[in-house]
Amino acid sequence: MKYTPEERMDIGRRIYEREMTCQAAAEVFGIHKHTAKRYLWMYRDTKGLPPKTGRPKGLKITSAAASELSGDITEYENMSREELIRELVLSKINEERAKKGYEVKGVGAEKKYIKYVSKNIK
Repeated sequence: MKYTPEERMDIGRRIYEREMTCQAAAEVFGIHKHTAKRYLWMYRDTKGLPPKTGRPKGLKITSAAASELSGDITEYENMSREELIRELVLSKINEERAKKGYEVKGVGAEKKYIKYVSKNIK
């Protein structure tokens, strides 16, 4: 379906202002999601607007979460370089385990593997 330049700009404005996502615009207007993204770029470029970054509307950081994050930062600030590297490595290991669907609790003989799902995900 062919849209006029004004309609394209309106679709781009809706996506830019986060009224809808590119995927939603594609479904509503019967276009490909990459076409919707091009309409967004056209709108942004003609208006001289910067790219939107950050979290989408509706996602808010609560004060409890913010204070929890700031507590973690002070904890990391007090660590030595070696401790920071160890924390980073452990974080990466846990991230990879989570991708595979399990986590590990305990150490040595007390180590337990906890699956997130009961079936094999491979």
